[in-house]
Amino acid sequence: MCAVGRRAVTPLTAWSEAEEGGAGRAVLQPPAESQEVRGTEGGGPEDLICRGIFQIEKRSCDVVLTSSRLKWTPIEPESLADDDKMISQPKTVSVEMKEVFAVKMKRRRSAGQQRGGTLLGITIFVCIKKEQNKLKDRAIHLSNLSEDYCNIWFKYLKDILNGYFPKRPKFLKIIINPHSHKKEAKQVYYEQVAPLFKLADIKTDITSNLQEVDVCSFSSRHRLLQFGFSAMFGFGGTTLALAEKYRWMPSNQRKEFAVIKALTNLKPEDCELSFLPTENAHMADQKGKRNEDERNTIEQCNDEDKWQTMQAHFLNISVMAIPCLCSMAPRGLAPNTRLDNGSMSLIAVQNSSRADFIKHLKRYGNRQNQFDFPFVKTYTVQEVKIRSKIDCGWTDMESEENADFHSHHSSVISLKGSCPWNVDGDLMEGTSEVHIKIHPQLITLYGKNIEEFDDHTVKCSCLT
Repeated sequence: MCAVGRRAVTPLTAWSEAEEGGAGRAVLQPPAESQEVRGTEGGGPEDLICRGIFQIEKRSCDVVLTSSRLKWTPIEPESLADDDKMISQPKTVSVEMKEVFAVKMKRRRSAGQQRGGTLLGITIFVCIKKEQNKLKDRAIHLSNLSEDYCNIWFKYLKDILNGYFPKRPKFLKIIINPHSHKKEAKQVYYEQVAPLFKLADIKTDITSNLQEVDVCSFSSRHRLLQFGFSAMFGFGGTTLALAEKYRWMPSNQRKEFAVIKALTNLKPEDCELSFLPTENAHMADQKGKRNEDERNTIEQCNDEDKWQTMQAHFLNISVMAIPCLCSMAPRGLAPNTRLDNGSMSLIAVQNSSRADFIKHLKRYGNRQNQFDFPFVKTYTVQEVKIRSKIDCGWTDMESEENADFHSHHSSVISLKGSCPWNVDGDLMEGTSEVHIKIHPQLITLYGKNIEEFDDHTVKCSCLT
């Protein structure tokens, strides 16, 4: 045993007083010995990871690290008094490791110096919950001049943070309302919040350059039905209608079942499709950067002779005002459109074999061009009119099963000659005629346009 003052120390560490500030050097025994120490306030035993001497608040302290807490006790000098009653017992202080959000090596650097510098010790950053659920950050400085000694402690501390708290986030999406806190929200974030994320090695993606977004209106026979960003008619609408019918099934199973059932009963729809093309739509350059005047280059084409009409059998028709990124389509259901360019993507999938249609669907989930099929046509448009010529195949299929459909969506089935529409993932009232029109930059949201993302960060949700 080795004693310093009146504190007995286990053979786990041995130290000698350093020449400056009483900070010591220690030889640490690896934690494989599975030694134990008593928890604070009468708690049970804990696995001891390492123990040594640091200066904390200008006092030499016996510091103990376990997997759940860091605690230290000031080292009292040998008393010359014979009466033990005159000796005050040092107070042990502890910090729960779950409250530690960052650990850094503390160094003194000259002005302009970015790396290196004189080692001063280790700084531990903690965040403690105060009254009314408010959080207070605090820095604890463990001073020691030994490079090797501090490196060992630093490694153990980092291993605890990374190993015992795997659910701590490594990346955060930050949305800042520029109008909040008297329009000082951005300043408050960058001055007070961002430094804490940096200390904790948390990467951030900040959204604060409001995003204007195009919106579609859906109407039938001069009656406005609703507004939305995207719509699917045919296979897309049928799949959603089936999924809504089987709501008693778990979500994932319901979606998979609906897709399989829709593919099994895949039938083309005889439709008249009319659309007004967008002229002179200026596309982004090779680097993906948008020109400032792009939104002003789109000409409004209202002449009746510029409408194009086709009569055909379609398996699916999609009209998208936004890219519609999702986990099933990392490039988007309509990768050639943007949030605010004043146009829509019209994707018309004409009749084909079931096998070819499945190949088309599978390409949405990879990097291959999902439109590279002779039966898939794409257009950039301002307006679209769709009129179904015959009764929908889905309506016939459901009548055979004599199925009962849910509440407010029952009209979709019972209305003869009408077909279900999938508008932003919700069923729209069934109707055989729909007029879709783009309204450029109708609303303003917090978000980013797709050019601001790279291939590695685009996973889901084009609106953030």
